[in-house]
Amino acid sequence: MSNTVAPKNGQAPNPEAMSLEGHSKVIVVGNEKGGSGKSTTVMHLMTALLHAGYKVAALDLDARQATLSHYLENRRDLMARKGLNLPMPEYHAILPSDKVSRDEARQEDEDRVEEAVQRLRAENDFLVIDTPGSDNFLSRIGHSYADILVTPLNDSFVDLDVLAKIDPDNHNVIRPSQYAQMVFEQKMARAKREGLHKTFDWVVMRNRMGHLESKNQQAMDQAITTLAKRIGFRVAPGFSERVIFRELFLDGLTLLDLRAADTGIRMSMSHVAARQEVRGLLQSIGLPVIG
Repeated sequence: MSNTVAPKNGQAPNPEAMSLEGHSKVIVVGNEKGGSGKSTTVMHLMTALLHAGYKVAALDLDARQATLSHYLENRRDLMARKGLNLPMPEYHAILPSDKVSRDEARQEDEDRVEEAVQRLRAENDFLVIDTPGSDNFLSRIGHSYADILVTPLNDSFVDLDVLAKIDPDNHNVIRPSQYAQMVFEQKMARAKREGLHKTFDWVVMRNRMGHLESKNQQAMDQAITTLAKRIGFRVAPGFSERVIFRELFLDGLTLLDLRAADTGIRMSMSHVAARQEVRGLLQSIGLPVIG
């Protein structure tokens, strides 16, 4: 396998976002707030890459919650029940160390993540890492390996708090949050470890966006635009229809599977609209968009 990420299946991904000499691409999906849709995002990113013909690995650092593990188990079960041939990633999960000493536990966590990342990088075109919805050491280590960091964010001031403290009177940004500071620290850790001058690309995807004409939405737009310039991320469109994604979880499917295999699910207009949202996210990140 080549260690460069070349277009396959006739795709023409964004060369700036896709090409990285010397090793495969690492995509980390992270947010310290639970319920943001991290595992759903991971599954759709992986499935898009698999359908485009890339070799993909998944590293689950949120193995205690195990949402991604269950998603992939459901996918295997569906394939066995219906005789489907759906693309699957190579999968590896890491639980936090159970050593009593904090220093020993952190060292073990760091060593295990490094070993897994290096092995999965060498064997695949893409590695997608799912991180815990809390601030822990495994999450920090995972962020430090990102080439692209994708942060799903429900579009409300409650969820924006994970990125910044907002003034309640004028909705101006007061200061970045602890998570934003952690991302900056892991950018520096990655640059120091790998000797890279360029840090990773940070993409915040806005889920459940409201009506543009509402005052709250206008305030959100202003706050997130200001914050993007201040702490250095790009904004991408996310997902609005969450019911469809929850339904697909039980079968381990994504919206990108529905036309690629005889799943027995008839595509509705809601499926089509949600699928277009997935395509918009992929395009914004710079990943291949399948037909």
